[in-house]
Amino acid sequence: MTFYQIQGQKKDKIAVGKLICLARTYVKHAQEMNTTPPLEPVLFLKPESAVIFSGDSILLPKQSQNVHHEVELGVIIGKQGKNVSTEEAMDYVFGYCIALDITARDIQSQAKQKGWPWSIAKGFDTFAPISKVIPKQFIKDPHNLIFSLMINGEQRQQATTKDLLFSIPEIIAYISSIMTLKQGDLIMTGTPEGVGELHEGDTIEAHLEDYVTLKIEVKKP
Repeated sequence: MTFYQIQGQKKDKIAVGKLICLARTYVKHAQEMNTTPPLEPVLFLKPESAVIFSGDSILLPKQSQNVHHEVELGVIIGKQGKNVSTEEAMDYVFGYCIALDITARDIQSQAKQKGWPWSIAKGFDTFAPISKVIPKQFIKDPHNLIFSLMINGEQRQQATTKDLLFSIPEIIAYISSIMTLKQGDLIMTGTPEGVGELHEGDTIEAHLEDYVTLKIEVKKP
């Protein structure tokens, strides 16, 4: 079982649950993918086995020749909830992290053409790097955060959560109307523009302002 690493806490452990991801939540990213922004959240899942932490390595799968980075804000759920209202939604948040939704873009493109799900493209081992978790009391406003991603020292993505199409309470309410949220579930809120290809030997550094940094290497198995 995989446990979150919690910033500033050594004893507390929360097991990683299901990974619920959102697509096209930033207008400019939707545009760069030649799609339109959705009217309601578009969801897909990643397996818990995809999770790795800072200092680990993304392993490029032999099945793909075009693996992309996608940086985003992660929201960790602190208690079980079903049909949660937007007014109560923030009570269910334990904390936040910076996360990467790694995607085998060529496999995803083939799946889209055939009308198939994205599970393979999103689900390889090591395809969900996450930082240490910042407990929510240390972040005053999660809707006003700057986050970024650099590869080999060059900035590739930067955005503010002000530009999210859906607020965190709206996201939690929507997801919980479909599936029960449990402690340890991770909501990956979607990536901004600037996604691009990863190569063997790349060094990734992602930041959630000054709160936390995620450092990951890219390797072949």
